[in-house]
Amino acid sequence: MADSQKIDVFYSVHTFQEEELRGKAVVVIDVLRASSTIVTALNNGAKAVIPVADMAEASKIAQNVDSDNYLLCGEKDGIQIEGYDLGNSPLEYTKEVVGGKTLIFNTTNGTKAIKKSIGSADILIASFLNVSTVVNTLKIQKKDIVLVCAGWKGRLALEDTLLAGNIIHLLNNGKLADESTDGARVAFGIYKIYKKDLAGVVHQSNHAMRLKKLIGDDDINYCCKIDIIDIVPRLKEGIITLQNGEK
Repeated sequence: MADSQKIDVFYSVHTFQEEELRGKAVVVIDVLRASSTIVTALNNGAKAVIPVADMAEASKIAQNVDSDNYLLCGEKDGIQIEGYDLGNSPLEYTKEVVGGKTLIFNTTNGTKAIKKSIGSADILIASFLNVSTVVNTLKIQKKDIVLVCAGWKGRLALEDTLLAGNIIHLLNNGKLADESTDGARVAFGIYKIYKKDLAGVVHQSNHAMRLKKLIGDDDINYCCKIDIIDIVPRLKEGIITLQNGEK
């Protein structure tokens, strides 16, 4: 990371204005589960992911495309939306299901954060699954970096904060720059406290507790796996695909 580069963290989609991201490299984080699902889907051969802000936008796009090549995917409040092909469990997004398909993707928090970031210079999607590959991409990035945590309905989500802190820790070789923003300091500090038991802490987070009541532990266990995927999804012109040369 270049000495002149700044890094900041926003803790939910409601904690920033679009103009604060202009000209910056943005990393969108929604550990449970949107960013983990996007990373998994593209790793398993999905052609692209089109993030949408709500059901109306999803329906409008779905009506204008060939249904054989597109899947309507997503959730509201953790539950698969009625009539959708898939929910938001990354475990559903297997090669057999998503290979060669374009996914229209609508979630409670994650896709709203992605859509709100669209005015920035570059948008990457991060999860624990691909954290080191994202960091390696950021290390050659010259622009200031903003980590956008999706949070939960405008509130901080501990699992997203932990991943933001993990990214900062890796980018700065385990140190925190003296001129760091308050947002970066908080994420870095929380990560340092809990880094030896990330999965255990994520399981205790508010959102994990909500999900366990709905779907059990499997998604949470999967989303806590670190560096099992080596791709970086990138949003360009409203569509998330892999960087050139990947897969």
